[in-house]
Amino acid sequence: MSDQYDVVIIGGGIIGLSTAMHLLQRHPRLRLAVLEKDGGLAGQQTGHNSGVIHSGIYYRPDSLKAQFCVDGRAAMVEFCEANDIAYERCGKVIVATREEELLRLDALLERGLANGVEGLEMVEPDRLREIEPHVVAIRALWAPSTAIVDFTAVAEVYGRRVRESGGEIHVGARVTAVVRRDGVSNIETEGGEYRARFVVNCAGLHADRIASLMDVRRDVRIVPFRGEYYTLRQDREHLVRGLIYPVPDPDLPFLGVHFTRNVKGYVEAGPNAVLATAREGYRKRDVNLRDLIDTLGFAGFWRVARRQWKTGAEEVNRSFRKSVFVRDLQRMIPEVTAADLRPGGSGVRAQAVSRDGALLDDFVIEQTDSAVHVLNAPSPGATSSLVIGRHIVALADEAFGLE
Repeated sequence: MSDQYDVVIIGGGIIGLSTAMHLLQRHPRLRLAVLEKDGGLAGQQTGHNSGVIHSGIYYRPDSLKAQFCVDGRAAMVEFCEANDIAYERCGKVIVATREEELLRLDALLERGLANGVEGLEMVEPDRLREIEPHVVAIRALWAPSTAIVDFTAVAEVYGRRVRESGGEIHVGARVTAVVRRDGVSNIETEGGEYRARFVVNCAGLHADRIASLMDVRRDVRIVPFRGEYYTLRQDREHLVRGLIYPVPDPDLPFLGVHFTRNVKGYVEAGPNAVLATAREGYRKRDVNLRDLIDTLGFAGFWRVARRQWKTGAEEVNRSFRKSVFVRDLQRMIPEVTAADLRPGGSGVRAQAVSRDGALLDDFVIEQTDSAVHVLNAPSPGATSSLVIGRHIVALADEAFGLE
């Protein structure tokens, strides 16, 4: 098949679908198609998301993450209410269990206030016990605006809106080549060929490969990190009322193992962050040679590994030894035992790494005359998806002349 569109969006996850929805809202006559390589939508990062609507505490005040997350949380809650999508504002505590964590907790409070996060409160043990009776800590940061939702359900509504607005969604359309000729991008896929004046790359775990096909940012590589979860036994779910997080390591873009009450009713414990041997490697035994060679052949990965080898070894140890996982959880809830935990799911984080070995900590969205590339949009990408979609539309209007 071959057809021509004004805009083709590569990637049918929550950000690609939000972008498509907002483009069609702004430009109703646009001929638009979403290409998704899988047999259904939102099956990768969106479908393996922990479901937290983040409030915006962790991110540098001058960053896109800070701006998009705070605005995105409010927009997401409003969208859920308008579309009858179940969500729960359960709140989150970030707990300091060691004296050396107190300064970092104070810094998180300052950062959250600078970002405009509503309702933040530093609490002492007595108040903490009222919020989370089973947590033991010397101090905690309480963020009552943090919520939980099923982001797959959100993405399904985005997709429905795209179709209702005249957009097309094609699944089973893995992109294999993109050739720009005479002002048109010829996009070859396993499901046929598509022609577009403009392209938006929202390919998530494969965004760097799509960008490379279009000769953009070859100095950035997606390095996949698997996050593994346990679930609490049903009779022990009372130990967790909402969301319970440790004070994170400021040198890493990961938040540490934590407790998450899921909107579906169960409680997850995790995730860790181990190097995945496949970009879609949700199991330890999943190995994709191309993905592994891409990682090991990238100089930026080895620069990260040299700096963070000790942390990486600790994560692998925690992945293979349940007792280590339990020990870290017990720092927050001492009552948790190994018998309380059942194997859970996992997710893979598409972490962009630069050639100099930097773990890119902010959203990275770049534009050319004929394309917009979302090169790094991990957490809080789902929370921020409505705002990111609007941002991409603004870039597209400027770059593509869609006004």
